[in-house]
Amino acid sequence: MSQTVIEKIWDEHQIADLGDGTCLIYIDRVFLHERTGSVALKSLEAAGRSVRNPEQAFCTMDHIVDTFPGRTDDTRMPGGTAFIQTTREAALAAGINLFDLGDQRQGIAHIISPEQGIALPGTTLVCPDSHTGTLGGLGALAWGIGSTEAEHALATKTLVVKKPKTMRVNFTGQLPQGVSAKDMILRLIGEHTAAGGVGYAIEFAGEAVCKLSIEARLTLCNMTVEFGAWSGLVTPDHKTFEYIKGRPYAPDEPLWEQAVEYWQRLSSDPDAVFDKEITIDCAAIVPQITWGTSPMHETGIDRLVPDPIDETDEHKRSAMERALEYMAIESGTPLAGIPIDAAFIGSCTNSRLSDLRAAAEILKGRKVAEGVKAICVPGSGLVKQAAEAEGIDKVFMDAGFEWREPGCSMCFFAGGESFGHEERVISSTNRNFENRQGPRTRTHLASPATVAASAIKGCLADVRKLD
Repeated sequence: MSQTVIEKIWDEHQIADLGDGTCLIYIDRVFLHERTGSVALKSLEAAGRSVRNPEQAFCTMDHIVDTFPGRTDDTRMPGGTAFIQTTREAALAAGINLFDLGDQRQGIAHIISPEQGIALPGTTLVCPDSHTGTLGGLGALAWGIGSTEAEHALATKTLVVKKPKTMRVNFTGQLPQGVSAKDMILRLIGEHTAAGGVGYAIEFAGEAVCKLSIEARLTLCNMTVEFGAWSGLVTPDHKTFEYIKGRPYAPDEPLWEQAVEYWQRLSSDPDAVFDKEITIDCAAIVPQITWGTSPMHETGIDRLVPDPIDETDEHKRSAMERALEYMAIESGTPLAGIPIDAAFIGSCTNSRLSDLRAAAEILKGRKVAEGVKAICVPGSGLVKQAAEAEGIDKVFMDAGFEWREPGCSMCFFAGGESFGHEERVISSTNRNFENRQGPRTRTHLASPATVAASAIKGCLADVRKLD
């Protein structure tokens, strides 16, 4: 029987069909972070259980850590220091792999997982974080879980999971100038809503996806959760194998050739049937930006803020009205030109080396507009090190950006640092919910290049029209 790549990976990990729409699935890798990892590990210890295969469990410090230079265990989040220290103690006691503060490998879980070769094609990987689907960019089947599920996965290497339907999203054609993977996923969400992927695992396919770098594929898969999907992935190919080879936790000789032989079989059969298919013409995509309080509240940077009166669905119209009120912008206003107070480049969506390079190309020889607070937070210590070796840090700082230590930082407010009451921020992150980056903070999502261009102009800006 013909199968999709998602079904192939699922079947190879299915231990039992429980007969109620759920299956018992084998879990290859478990990744923890300090905000929830301490809970799972301490609960496991209290129950008198140990971690099964601790060499296949990993933990990093990322969510609530301070990202200022010279940082310690101290954090701006009330009680955050205890989270960090408890997680460290529990991880060391359990014997799992720990990427601690001070370790060059430390960083955001979904950045260091590919970087270290922990996420591999055809593997299942779970983490108590909703953006775990990022790792589908390497052809892994990865999804976010809760702390209780993390405890179960650590102890048993299994989880009970409801089997998702399958969807293929085809991005056809060529990406225009100034358009990136971030714009692709925002366009998908904007066109098909934040609930368009509910109940589905998604395969991203098409000419445009094949041409994306691995880091761009990771960005594409990162925001499948904002589309409402359970997970998403890209079929592994020669780019994937080249990216993985030689990484610390990747197979080495003599297992490398066997691994590649297996990975090459991980593709959807030509006549495989998906439950749903969507096609998007990349030629029609321009640099995207959000105007409201959901990732689906987005449009092209060269467009006007939409008018709720044009929305026929009463619920959506009400949500649009509330969003415009919160964001303090009026329908019919050109998005390009709306003044900003701050710019942020970072997060598991867009803090890889290629993201920083793209922004640095825009910033080189230019200055951040007066009055704009601009911050860059690399996704890992290794990203930061590589960027500094290329002089990217100097480009950012010369332009007027702060250059920080790795972590989730101001992707959300849990770290205790915010942009301020009712400040308007353009951000390379993944969520623009109310209060996401601080009390009443107003967030516009965009690509790193658009963030950099806007920081220079002091307003939302079209990177294609930068002087």
